[in-house]
Amino acid sequence: MPRVRVHNFSVSLDGFGTGERQTLEAPFGHAGGRLHEWFFPTRTFRSMTGQDGGSTGVDDAFARAWDPGIGAEIMGRGKFGPQHGPWPDQEWNGWWGDNPPFHTPVFVLTSYPRPSVQMDGGTTFHFLDASPAEALAQAREAAGDADVRIGGGPTTVREFLAADLIDYLHIVVVPIVLGRGERLWDGLESLEDRFGIETVASPSGVTHVILSRP
Repeated sequence: MPRVRVHNFSVSLDGFGTGERQTLEAPFGHAGGRLHEWFFPTRTFRSMTGQDGGSTGVDDAFARAWDPGIGAEIMGRGKFGPQHGPWPDQEWNGWWGDNPPFHTPVFVLTSYPRPSVQMDGGTTFHFLDASPAEALAQAREAAGDADVRIGGGPTTVREFLAADLIDYLHIVVVPIVLGRGERLWDGLESLEDRFGIETVASPSGVTHVILSRP
């Protein structure tokens, strides 16, 4: 049966998945790139950004599991762009460029739906005002027999966890303290009871935590 998956989701030691004060120039707010420094040297990331080479160790093994078997993605509006409220500019189509890395239908959760946007490479952004269950129903239909990925940010992942809709969760614990931003784990007491849990330490200093349905 198709699964609902989260991959490569980085959190700080104090549980923040992004920093404070997100802007167009700072997608992760005051956190900058610190939550993702483990990811940038990997062959997977370099390939996604049109570069050659890259590391092929533990971090890359987890990073490259992000793509196979995915038929659709759901993301929060903050992962698409920094705007809030009514869309000030519908000509700007997100941080991901003309050929986003998703290559599937992507469902963006927002209180302000707008027309769908078809991008190069097979990505189409659909904008939904929907509950997690309603959004997942649409994404499953679009994905067919493939899995659905929940792409973030922290609020979106937390809402899907609270609704018990996630089957596989890959968290990367990064040894930094952010102090402020958006937390992942709030309100999810005893979450660990739903999953089998494995951890893998990396030479980069991060710890990969995998929560999966038994």
